[in-house]
Amino acid sequence: MIEFGKKKLKNKTLEELIRLAQQDNIDALEELVKRNQDSVYASFYYLSSNCEDILDLTQEALLKMARNIKKLKEPSKFKAWLNQIVSRLFYDYIRSKNRKLQTVPIDKKEDEQNDKFNVTDVPCKECTPEESSLNTELNCIIERSIHKLPDSFKLAIVLREFQGLSYEEIAQITNTNVGTVKSRISRARTKLQEDLKAYIA
Repeated sequence: MIEFGKKKLKNKTLEELIRLAQQDNIDALEELVKRNQDSVYASFYYLSSNCEDILDLTQEALLKMARNIKKLKEPSKFKAWLNQIVSRLFYDYIRSKNRKLQTVPIDKKEDEQNDKFNVTDVPCKECTPEESSLNTELNCIIERSIHKLPDSFKLAIVLREFQGLSYEEIAQITNTNVGTVKSRISRARTKLQEDLKAYIA
């Protein structure tokens, strides 16, 4: 009977799961964690190059999500709220490593309409073995390229391209204005385009 209940939870919407979890439904909370663990891991994977740190940060983020789910007043804003947790942990991680958040002076504004590169467009689901091998190599290059970005650019591009957040949401999470977010993302994309030029030409 319990298994049947768990199966029913898989058909629940995200907002329904959140409301159930806020009512101390452990199974709903477990399902919520399962649905979001890959996304959280992916964020930290591109933010940190240390495998052990990625796992630790992912576990800590999911634990914070579980402990604080009742504080979320608007379930429709769950994704931005969860990414706020990820961002804060990332900033704490930087501080714990005795590093300053790397920034680059912003001397020009770019329009988001001019940004044609999307890192999520690179992998191909149906491809030949040769294409699959190329995609694996591309993913490695994208990963290395993102890791080389200043931390502020890295966080902005990950929240935008991998988490799909709006510029406004990213501005709120990173405590900056929308213009700054757009510029960081645009310049990060330009850098990624340069690194991938030989592969996506």
